[in-house]
Amino acid sequence: MSRKAKGIGLLSGGLDSILAVKVLQDQNVDLIGLTFVTPFFGPEQGMAAGTMAGVQTRALDISEVHLEMLKNPRYGYGSKLNPCIDCHGLMLREAAKILAREGADFLFTGEVLAQRPMSQRRDALRSVEKLSGLRGRILRPLSAKLLAPTIVEQEGLIDRSMLLAIQGRSRRPQRELARQYGLKDYPQPGGGCMLTDESFANRLRKLLEIFPEASAADAEIIKWGRAFLLAKDTICMVGRNESENLRLEALARARDIVLKACDYPGPTSLILAPSQPFDLETAASLSASYGDAPQDTLVRIAWRAGGAGKDGAAGHLLARSAPRQSFKNLLI
Repeated sequence: MSRKAKGIGLLSGGLDSILAVKVLQDQNVDLIGLTFVTPFFGPEQGMAAGTMAGVQTRALDISEVHLEMLKNPRYGYGSKLNPCIDCHGLMLREAAKILAREGADFLFTGEVLAQRPMSQRRDALRSVEKLSGLRGRILRPLSAKLLAPTIVEQEGLIDRSMLLAIQGRSRRPQRELARQYGLKDYPQPGGGCMLTDESFANRLRKLLEIFPEASAADAEIIKWGRAFLLAKDTICMVGRNESENLRLEALARARDIVLKACDYPGPTSLILAPSQPFDLETAASLSASYGDAPQDTLVRIAWRAGGAGKDGAAGHLLARSAPRQSFKNLLI
């Protein structure tokens, strides 16, 4: 090799991305790990993977650009609301900006050919590369020998003979490789992306349907509590426990409405960016009925507009606690 190569790797948090790092470390190249933050997945698993692999890892927040992509993905969705091909392409495109700043030679991932039916087919890998704008600069060390040589292999910066030819859905080759590298207690394959969860996907789909200009902050709010669809196409979130109550209060913005029962323990409810006039009565009934007040009791509900601010509209109203089953048709 004429010089030491430098690569930036996308770390999902799974074993495959850890192994991709280890395979490249055998070639004595400079490596940086990169993981991502959106409302639908966080950086914790990726950062942990970087620690296990022994590579410095950074977290990059792509929440807003990711949500815009999600509203109209070029390659569509998976089984729920997961635009896997477009998502991977976006991550690589954002990573390409760091590659340019760092003067790195290539990006790499832990993708394995044919392991996932939607996003890791041969044609899907080509589509991801096209979306990234880095044709020939994306190395997949675990399946590289089954794919066309990348530019860094052709230039001799990476020794192709030391890369692998893993393919298919079996995890046996990865488990054996982990044993060879002395990796223990590594993450098991699985989700982590909320877009593959049917319940959350339904919420987000409804949010985007009634509020096309929704932001990442809106997507964050609908993660917490039960979701109900009120009149005027308005979403109301009702906390299920103290942790969710606190989170909803913290996330409330000037345009949101927060409700709480005054005389009984109960949930924090948040009407998400309502149109005017908003359905305050139903939201108050939800707050009364999902609290500790006896059934058929009149409960005093305090409401206010505008998060923790003091200048927004506020007031009280009485709502009767009802059987929770009576709100079943409003659940999203």
